[in-house]
Amino acid sequence: MLRTHSCEDLDRKLIGQSITLAGWAQAIRDHGGVTFIDLRDRSGIVQVVFRKSDLSEKARALGLESCFQVTGHLQKRPQGTENPEMATGTLEVEAESIVILNHSKPLPFMVAAKTLEASEETRLKYRYIDLRRPKMQKAMRKRHEFTQAVRNFLTQEGFWEIETPILTKSTPEGARDFLVPSRLNSGTFYALPQSPQIFKQMLMVSGMEKYFQIARCFRDEDLRADRQLEHTQIDIEMSFVEAKDIWSLVERMLSKTIGDVFGVKLSTPFEQLSFQEADAKYQTDKPDLRFREFLRFKLDPIFEKTSFKVFSQALASKKSIYGLKIPNAKDRAGRGALDRSVSLAKALGAQGLIWIKAVDGALESPIEKFLSADEKNNINQLIKPGDLLFVCAEEANLADRVLKDLQKSWAETLGFKPQEAHAWAWVYDFPLLEYIPEEKRWQATHNPFTAPKPEDMALLESAPEKARSCQYDIVLNGMELGSGSIRNHSRETQTKIFKLMGYTQAEIDDRFGWMLEALDFGAPPHGGVALGIDRILSIFLNEDSIREVIAFPKTQRGTCPFSGAPTPVDTKQLKELGIKLQ
Repeated sequence: MLRTHSCEDLDRKLIGQSITLAGWAQAIRDHGGVTFIDLRDRSGIVQVVFRKSDLSEKARALGLESCFQVTGHLQKRPQGTENPEMATGTLEVEAESIVILNHSKPLPFMVAAKTLEASEETRLKYRYIDLRRPKMQKAMRKRHEFTQAVRNFLTQEGFWEIETPILTKSTPEGARDFLVPSRLNSGTFYALPQSPQIFKQMLMVSGMEKYFQIARCFRDEDLRADRQLEHTQIDIEMSFVEAKDIWSLVERMLSKTIGDVFGVKLSTPFEQLSFQEADAKYQTDKPDLRFREFLRFKLDPIFEKTSFKVFSQALASKKSIYGLKIPNAKDRAGRGALDRSVSLAKALGAQGLIWIKAVDGALESPIEKFLSADEKNNINQLIKPGDLLFVCAEEANLADRVLKDLQKSWAETLGFKPQEAHAWAWVYDFPLLEYIPEEKRWQATHNPFTAPKPEDMALLESAPEKARSCQYDIVLNGMELGSGSIRNHSRETQTKIFKLMGYTQAEIDDRFGWMLEALDFGAPPHGGVALGIDRILSIFLNEDSIREVIAFPKTQRGTCPFSGAPTPVDTKQLKELGIKLQ
C-alpha cells in the first residue's frame, strides 16, 4: 500500500506517530516559506504542513488536484489555528517527505468551490473531476450504503440474489427496446432488458420462491429529470403471495433501509388509493399527497362549449383541460410571479398556461373576455376570493408534470409547510387494458403479464375496458418510485390477453411459446415489484434530477459528454453484422 492510513483514521491516539497518506491537493497555501496543503482522500481532509525549505518548495509546485504521497508525524495544531469545520481540524501532519504521484492540469472547475459555476455539460464532460466534489462523493457513498442495506434486508428475509440475462429477447413492455445485432446469427437481434420480467417469472416456475436483483434496465425513451436510458432497480419476485404481502415487504424494507441510511423514519402502513379514487380526487395516478389543499380539477365539462380557441382546439385533439387551485394566493400573485409560472410551464414543454384570479366575486384573467357567463359561474364554484386557478390544456402526463411543479413552486412562495415531508401511497386497481383505435387493438396499461382481478375475468370477453388489473404502483411525493403486479400464472389467461392485444396464435407461439410452455408445468401464483434506486436516492438526497445520483449519466439528449457516446462505428464492424446504414 502507498499509505498507512486514510484521513478518517486520524485521531489523537496517533499523535507523535509516523504516518503515510496519499490523496489530492485540495488547497495550497504559502505562508512565508512554510507551505500548507489540505490533503483529501475519499474519507476526508487533513492539513499537511511543509516547514523544510526543500519540501516547501516542492509542495508549492504541486498544483491543485495533483495526486501526491506524504510521510510525516501527526501532531496537534497550534492553539488558535484549529478548524472546527473539519473532522481532523485539531490535527495536522508535519511533513518529512513528499512524493508527487501525478500532476494535474489546470482544472475546468474548482472541486472545493462552495458555489459551482460550471454547466451540467461541462460537469458531465469532466465527470471524473465532478465526482471528486464532496456532494457527489456523498451521493455515491449513500448509493452504495442503500443498495447494501437492501441486499442485507432481503437476504435476511430469505431472498436469493440471482442474475438474469442482459442479452435477451424483445418483448412488448411499453417503451422501445435497445436492439443488439447478433454476429453469429445474421439478421437476428437481442434486446437489452427493459426489466427482468419474464426471467424472474421463470425463476418462480423454477421453485426459487423468493428472488431479488439489483438490476440494470434499458429503455429507449425520451429523457427527463427522472428518466435515463439505463437505470437501476430493486427487482423482487415472490411465489404464493397476494398484493398486500408484497406491499408489507416493501414497506418494511424501505422503513429499515431508509431509516438506517438516511436517518428518516417512515410512517407505515402507507396510504392506499384505488386508481379510480386517485383519478377522481387528484386527476393523476401519482398524487402528491403533501399538497392535498392545492386541489386539482378536470375542467373539460366546463369548457365543452367554449369559444376560447386554445381550449376548444385542445379538446378537439383529445387533450384535456386541467385546473390547479392555489388557495389564498392573492397577496403573492403579482404579475411577476404569474409570469414566472407561465415560463415554468413552457420550460416543461407546455404550449402555455392560463391564470385566473378570484377577486371580490369577479374573475381576473387574460382570457376573462372569452369566458361565458356559465363558464364564469362554474369557475366561481371552484375558487373563492383570494384563490388563484392555473389552467393547463395538455395531454395528461405533461399536464401532471406542469401542475406538480406549480404545486411545489407556489407552496414555497406561500411558505406552505406540508404536514408530512414524505407522503407515500400505494395506487392499485388500474385498468388492465386500453384501446388503441388507430391499430384496432387493446394494449396493456402496465405489461401484458399482469393478471386481471379474479372477479373481473368475465369482462375480458364482454367489456375489456372495464377489467381491472392486479397492478400496483408505489408513489412518493407525486413521483412513481416503483410498480408491480400479481402475474398471470395460467397459460389460458395469458394467451387470452395476448389475443386481445392483437397477436395471432402463430405470433404468440413464435414470441412467447417458450414462456407459455413453462406455465404448463405447475407454475405457482406469483407477483413482484420493481423500485427505482435512482429516484429513491434523488428524493432523499434532495436532488431535482436523478443525474445527480448516477456516476456516469446521459444528458437529456441521450449523449455521454465524457466518452462521446453514441458514436458511429467502423464499416468493418457493420459488415460483420450484415448491417447497412441508410
